[in-house]
Amino acid sequence: MILVMNEALKNIVIVGGGTAGWLTAGIVSAQHNSHLPDGVSITLIESPDIKPIGVGEGTWPTMRNTLEKIGISEDDFFRCTDASFKQGSQFIGWNTGQINDSYYHPFIAPHGFGQTNISANWQQLNNHIPFAHAISFQPYLCDHGCAPKQQQTPEYAGVANYGYHLNAGKFSALLQQHCIEKLGVQHISDDVIKVNGEIEENITSVTTKRNGDISAQLFVDCSGSKSILLGQHYQVPFISKKNILFNDTALAVQVPYSSPDAPIASHTISTAQKAGWIWDIGLPTRRGIGYVYASDYLTDSEAETTLRDYLKQDLPEQIINETVIRKISFTPGHREKFWHKNCVAVGMAAGFLEPLEASALALVELSANMIAKELPANMSIIDITAKRFNQRFHYRWQRIIEFLKLHYLLSKRTDSQYWRDNQSAESVPQRLQELIKLWRFQAPSYNDFSEIEEIFPAASYQYILYGMGFLTEKRSTSTHYDNTALAEKYAVENRQLCEKYLAGLPKNRQLINHILARGNNNNVRSI
Repeated sequence: MILVMNEALKNIVIVGGGTAGWLTAGIVSAQHNSHLPDGVSITLIESPDIKPIGVGEGTWPTMRNTLEKIGISEDDFFRCTDASFKQGSQFIGWNTGQINDSYYHPFIAPHGFGQTNISANWQQLNNHIPFAHAISFQPYLCDHGCAPKQQQTPEYAGVANYGYHLNAGKFSALLQQHCIEKLGVQHISDDVIKVNGEIEENITSVTTKRNGDISAQLFVDCSGSKSILLGQHYQVPFISKKNILFNDTALAVQVPYSSPDAPIASHTISTAQKAGWIWDIGLPTRRGIGYVYASDYLTDSEAETTLRDYLKQDLPEQIINETVIRKISFTPGHREKFWHKNCVAVGMAAGFLEPLEASALALVELSANMIAKELPANMSIIDITAKRFNQRFHYRWQRIIEFLKLHYLLSKRTDSQYWRDNQSAESVPQRLQELIKLWRFQAPSYNDFSEIEEIFPAASYQYILYGMGFLTEKRSTSTHYDNTALAEKYAVENRQLCEKYLAGLPKNRQLINHILARGNNNNVRSI
């Protein structure tokens, strides 16, 4: 196939499956009517021999809109992916490492945020209550294991904002089935053995082991860390961020609950350790637990001992001894650019960072959405689209890196070299250093961030800052924004909402069981 640069873009090849590949296929095909004769043709080539890593079990609330947009019902999603509700993250031991060292980053913005100086009022009048609890009802829902909605609440709607925890392998299978059966995506199970096209020019086709050459006008690289197209073929450099984010290894396990009716946590639990942190994610059928750590500061053997000690808190020795531990190694960072010529990378092919704030699937969503929304109608403008894409995602990757670093930078822990080094100025991006200086005198606000669709809004920064005990000095002069009476009004309203929702919302497992029973009654097909 010879690419003509003034012709309409009508066909796309995605190299690689997994969640990144199939989610991209779903989003783009739904936007561009791939099931119709005049829609954009999408072909996904997936190696039958490569198994997905199976991590990335947490999503942002954006996933609700994504699933609804591509046409998957929420009931089917829960039934097929072992999903549970996620309403935020709890960070344990991150500030001092002492007893009762805990705070939340919920998905709901502070009540009254942007209307008055809520954080200043909390510091002056209510700092005996943890920040997130004082200005949001959602941490209380998490404390009590409540679901974010009632049984009669419509699909994808909620009393509280929520995302999901899910089984990554089953999610990929659901997306694959839906894309093929409903959205018109063509699936080829084969290995790509060659990329055709000069390095200075566009890719013309990829050669597969059994199906020969497969041509397209646009190629999406979802081949994971191998980055077959962008990394190997085009040799776009990988930019390591290990000097900022030290963690490069994870030990992951899947364990059963102590009993079938055990509560399901409505949030991700992140517990700080000597050289990293342990995630704990509750699904209806099991828990996914893993230790993310820096190999420069901890041996694999030490990490395994720490992980097994964590499991001993509520699991019998026999189950722990039978548990299979998987090791995952990664280099934190991203490609120098994400779209080059007629190739754009999504997922791990573009880069990877530790899963502290579940940014991996969110980045896939954001990438696929921008591809879908700005897909060039004509090949003559593809370079302009690539430039815009690279600008946008360079900005987003830097904001994620800064936000993750904030969790470590603010820590007061000095019990290991790992924590001491994380607090050193040499490991902190310049922009973040400047923001920290700024926030000592004024709270994070919308003015600190320039994008309409910010990766993490100002409210998220406030949750981390004040959850970690950061103090913003009070102005010596008053402003209209410093309205204590209005701030107290919002605080009272938050307490009222808390009482209302705790009384009216079911537990997480209770609602999930109801959804699953409803799906079974409808005789929907399981994957």
